[in-house]
Amino acid sequence: MALKTLTADATVDDVVQQLRQDGALIIKDLLSKELVDQLAAEVQPYINTTPTGRDEFTGHTTRRTGALAARSATCRDLIVHDLVLGSANEYLKPFTRKITLHLTQTIDIGPGGAAQEIHRDRYAWGKYLPKEIEPQFNTIWALTDFTAENGATQCVPGSQEWDWSQKHTSDQVCQAEMTKGSVFIYSGSVLHAGGANRSNASRVGLNLTYCLGWLRQEENQYLSCPPEIAKDFDPVLQDLLGYTQGEYALGYYTDPTDITSGRDIVPPEFALGRSAAGMKFPGS
Repeated sequence: MALKTLTADATVDDVVQQLRQDGALIIKDLLSKELVDQLAAEVQPYINTTPTGRDEFTGHTTRRTGALAARSATCRDLIVHDLVLGSANEYLKPFTRKITLHLTQTIDIGPGGAAQEIHRDRYAWGKYLPKEIEPQFNTIWALTDFTAENGATQCVPGSQEWDWSQKHTSDQVCQAEMTKGSVFIYSGSVLHAGGANRSNASRVGLNLTYCLGWLRQEENQYLSCPPEIAKDFDPVLQDLLGYTQGEYALGYYTDPTDITSGRDIVPPEFALGRSAAGMKFPGS
C-alpha cells in the first residue's frame, strides 16, 4: 500500500478528492529548496533551545517547537498558502462556516528516535465528537528529505473510515517518503505516527494543522501569538489565529480596562484595531 502523490500543479478539487478517498496524500515539491532553507534558518535557533520529549509518545530524541506564527515570517506565508488553505476550507466546509489554525510546530526527530505509537490526531478532543464529523485538515511540510530510514511519517490510508476499535496490521502501514519541499496532507481521523529514525541526521518537518472554527485549538494562539504581535499580520492570518468570531457569538470579549468608550461586548478583531461586520451577540 502506498500514498498517492500529486504534483505541484494540483488543484483544490484534486487534493480534497484524494483526502476524502484515502485520508492522506503527498504533494511533491510544492516549495522551492531556497524557500525551505529560508524557513529552516528562521526556526532553527528556536529548535536548538527546545528540550526533547519526556515520554515515548512525544519522543525522547524529538524536539517539538511551537509559536511559529509569531516567530517565522516564512511560516506565516505557508499558513495561508493558496492551495493548502483553499483545500482546508473546502475539506472542512461540510462541518463549519470558518476554520481556525489548530497547531504550529516543527518536529525534529533526532537519530535513534523510536517510532511513535500510531494514533488519530482528532483524539485531542477525546472521542466526544461524533465519528461522522471530521474536525481537522493537517499538513507536515518536509524541511529535510523524508525517508524510510530517517523516520518518514507512517500512515494507514483509508483508516479514516474505520471503526475506532479496528486495529491496523503491519502490511497496511506505509510511509510518507518525500523530498524536501514536499508536503504530507492528512485528516484528523486517519491513523498515522512519526517513524523511527535509524539515520545519523535529524528528520525535520513543519506541522501546520487547521480545525473547525467552533473547536478549541490545540495550541493556544492567543498566548503563542498575542495581539501585540498579531496586529500587524494579514487579516486572513489574523482570522485563522482566532481573532474573529467562530460561530454565532463565539469569541467575543470585554476589555476590563475600558470604562469610557460606551462599548462592553466587542469582537476579537477590536483587540487588533480592526472592526468586524455583522457581529452577533448572545441573546440578540
